[in-house]
Amino acid sequence: MRTKLSIIIPIYNEEKNIQVLYKDLDSVLNRISLKSEIVIINDGSSDNSLKIIKTIAENDRRVKVIDFVRNYGQTAALSAGIDNASGKIIIPMDGDLQNDPHDILKLLKKIDQGYSVVSGWRKKRRDSFLRILPSMIANWIIRKASGVPIHDNGCTLKAYRREVIEGVKLYGEMHRFISVYASWSGGKVTEVVVNHRPRKYGKSKYGFSRIFKVILDLFVIRFLHSYISRPIHFFGKYGFYSFALATAFIIWSLAIKLFNDVSISRTPLPIFGVMFFIVGIQLVLTGIMAELLMRTYYESQDKNSYQIKEIIKK
Repeated sequence: MRTKLSIIIPIYNEEKNIQVLYKDLDSVLNRISLKSEIVIINDGSSDNSLKIIKTIAENDRRVKVIDFVRNYGQTAALSAGIDNASGKIIIPMDGDLQNDPHDILKLLKKIDQGYSVVSGWRKKRRDSFLRILPSMIANWIIRKASGVPIHDNGCTLKAYRREVIEGVKLYGEMHRFISVYASWSGGKVTEVVVNHRPRKYGKSKYGFSRIFKVILDLFVIRFLHSYISRPIHFFGKYGFYSFALATAFIIWSLAIKLFNDVSISRTPLPIFGVMFFIVGIQLVLTGIMAELLMRTYYESQDKNSYQIKEIIKK
């Protein structure tokens, strides 16, 4: 028997889609020689989604149901699914029928070629322009900031090797950055074009607000990747920039006094100088506090600030 496969499906008010999705997925899994499971997370649905999911689980031992007490969002649902999945290969997908279960075969083929993450690319999206545009902008920002050339980070349909996402805690909209995490950690990442079907039932939960969420989350992961073990370097750098600006404003104000015989009190330059000096002190102190928190984080949990890929010895 080959490696076990876990399919993770977050559900939020998808009562008209669940049965159709399950039938398609069942047909695909019956063609795969992998021992598989289906983890369905009910993310606080207010319709009959939970009832339908429970009925499916009663008739199929492969199905595991996780029921949230309220709606926490897609990232939390995916995180719960990953934490409770037992497969060595994990494939999340949407519950709205827009992801095609038959594309699972494409993802597995790439995983078998040695890739750590295979990302689905909805090259021909069947959505309205108002959904496609913010997604294009968000993906462009992620590509430029991360250096990882994935065209469609927002596509839920992906395949992960467990070791890539094991121990990764997801917050906010962080699920779309798992490919970035994997690439930065030395994993092999690729993408395949997948079928994207038009949505028949229900409505989209996304809009232009995702762009701002992506930008904020991107700042977080960039900081965590570059400075998690040395936050004083990040805050200290901008603290010294602030000190430099403070010095420049003070010199400028003194020069005006010296060469133009103008009272310093008549210009705002000394105020700017004092302001940037105070900001510089605050940034340096913030860096020291972050350094202490980082050390507490690692040492209290006996964690290392590094990851070992392999130890070779005779």
